[in-house]
Amino acid sequence: MQLSPLNQRRWRNFKANRRAWWSLWIFLVLYGISLCAELIANNRPILVSYNGDLYSPVFRFYPETAFGGDLRTEAKYSTVEVQCLIKAGGSEACWDDPEGIITEVETRGTADGQPVTKGWLLWPIIPYSYNTIVDTGGVAPGPPSAQNWLGTDDTSRDVLARVIYGFRLSVSFALLVTALTSIIGIIAGAVQGYFGGLTDLIFQRIIELWSSVPTLYVIIIVTAVWSKSFWLMVGLMVLFGWTGLVGVVRAEFLRARNFEYVRAARALGVPDWQIMFRHVLPNAMVATLTFLPFIITGTIGALATLDYLGFGLPSSSPSLGQLSRQAQQNLQAPHLAFTAFITFAVMLSLLVFIFEGVRDAFDPRKTFK
Repeated sequence: MQLSPLNQRRWRNFKANRRAWWSLWIFLVLYGISLCAELIANNRPILVSYNGDLYSPVFRFYPETAFGGDLRTEAKYSTVEVQCLIKAGGSEACWDDPEGIITEVETRGTADGQPVTKGWLLWPIIPYSYNTIVDTGGVAPGPPSAQNWLGTDDTSRDVLARVIYGFRLSVSFALLVTALTSIIGIIAGAVQGYFGGLTDLIFQRIIELWSSVPTLYVIIIVTAVWSKSFWLMVGLMVLFGWTGLVGVVRAEFLRARNFEYVRAARALGVPDWQIMFRHVLPNAMVATLTFLPFIITGTIGALATLDYLGFGLPSSSPSLGQLSRQAQQNLQAPHLAFTAFITFAVMLSLLVFIFEGVRDAFDPRKTFK
């Protein structure tokens, strides 16, 4: 797809901003890693070879009976008995002496001397998911170790796994909420500023009333009535966050509505919506993009705050706000506080640098060399 000369200039300006350019690449790498979290941190193997067949427990449910066991529940791949069944091809002797059977298989076959096709398990780099309880010998939260690189939290869950999943959750939540609030806010501000008059007056009174609603109290009440979930939080944040861009877009449209090219377009019979979003909106994008870093970082901060207070996502979610609360409640485990601080600092800094570059790229007054 060929970019227009204007978009080519914007892309060159963005690439010339080295801080924004490198921040974009670092963020894409980190976010890409988090999107593949199930393949990096999981308590289920990526691949299992059993009697010549391949299984993918990361993506599918397999009962224990699929590997020669007795239970129809999901196989617990971390137990030595299930690993013995897989490696020994379903030998019944695995229930008596699984470690001995594994040793026999690795040397010359099963304990009864029958030749088998050896099975194997391909584990992720981190063999724990965000909700896996790690055996740390009764110490929780546990310090960083070779088993848990960033230690464990107060319920013996691996901190690094929770950070990877929490990074994906926080960024996805912020991007989704920012996109929805921006669309609604830009449309509302464009309608107010372009038409003005009574339309603008009515919209302004509605926004003033809506902005006076105590958001935190409403969220607390709603989460007490309905069960907490990701989409409920997205809906609530969009419901109370769409007014953030209205004032900026409205001011730009009020300024541009009487420009000569707008009057000429009206005289030629160009539809209002086409004038608004094809001709006027591009001129308002610089002011709009200026506020996007504050919106997206504010959304991440709001989610972390609500999770810290216990009114955000469910307690089972890999929330970075919950990690911050655990750090405050366990001062004897400084690794929790350092992990939460560094994660938030890196994530928010990268996003701010990226959107600063986007803002400057859309500004016709700035040209980088």
